[in-house]
Amino acid sequence: MPSRPEKAEINLNVDRNNLYREDSVTDVKVAAIRRLTPIKVDGSDDDSRDPIFMGQTQLMSPSGPLLLQSLLEARTLEEAMDKFPAAMQKEVEKAMAQAEKNHKEKAE
Repeated sequence: MPSRPEKAEINLNVDRNNLYREDSVTDVKVAAIRRLTPIKVDGSDDDSRDPIFMGQTQLMSPSGPLLLQSLLEARTLEEAMDKFPAAMQKEVEKAMAQAEKNHKEKAE
């Protein structure tokens, strides 16, 4: 009989020193911004850490919707909204470059 592979151990413990509350903001057109507010284990805000902002948008491609996302270097929601367009444009350019690279590799 073949031997059974050993089970891989996965650490499923919650990192209690790295907790965030997630809020989502959208303009229901192109922008979705997630604000991750640091919290303590009791659920209260952890003012010793800065919030994290993530921007997301979707583009339609011949293959279907393409999700783009980027960390927004911001301290406030207003700063995140101001930085959103440039961050998403950078992600669009990266996606286009990757698509072009993939197309060239298929042609070879």
